[in-house]
Amino acid sequence: MRFFSALAVPVLLFTVAALAMADDETGRIRVIGRASQEVAPDFASVEIGVETGGATPAAALDAASQAAKGIVASAREMGVAEADIGTSSITLQPRTKTVRQPDGTMGERDDGYTAGNRVRVRLAEMGKLGELMRRTLESGANRIQGISFGLRDPAAAETAVQVAAVKDARAQAERIAEATGVKLGTVVSIESPPRAESPRPMPYAMAMKAAAPRGRTAVPVVAGSIETSAEVDAVFAISR
Repeated sequence: MRFFSALAVPVLLFTVAALAMADDETGRIRVIGRASQEVAPDFASVEIGVETGGATPAAALDAASQAAKGIVASAREMGVAEADIGTSSITLQPRTKTVRQPDGTMGERDDGYTAGNRVRVRLAEMGKLGELMRRTLESGANRIQGISFGLRDPAAAETAVQVAAVKDARAQAERIAEATGVKLGTVVSIESPPRAESPRPMPYAMAMKAAAPRGRTAVPVVAGSIETSAEVDAVFAISR
């Protein structure tokens, strides 16, 4: 689902230009066209992992690896494609603990090793995200972080708002030409500086909440929407 931001019109609105001027000396009209749209994300990405301890490096790493296999297996069971499952990090480091020395001072002492394994899962069926996190916790995961939402084809959204911004610029120029009693000519130049996408913290059509079996609580996840905007600096000739 895709919709343009609006104030008075519920479906479509092109932001009125901040700069519009007719220059009789140069015979040109310059305007700033702007447009924005909010698009529902089409995938969710989450990093799920495990951190375990062991007396030896091998013991710690083996425990983390076993739990990571459970995370991957849970994702596969839910129909996540292999291309959307990948290891994001593996860590192993010595662990220490604070102890009191015989002389009464505090010091550090070796206390085995800590290993970590994190898996990044990208899920197209966002309604299953909460259930995925619950299942992976039951399979041994104890870390969830980095939940994000995105578009598989962000270029399409960027192109749409860029075209809308150009149309906005032309509409403004036509209004200015009509108001000043001149005829709008051809485009002299158009500059379109890049504008970054920015997720907006607003709810999408529904909370992405999976049904939970008895005795379990589903993890509610709200996707929100992704806003894409564009701006063009357009110069039109005045036709004599």
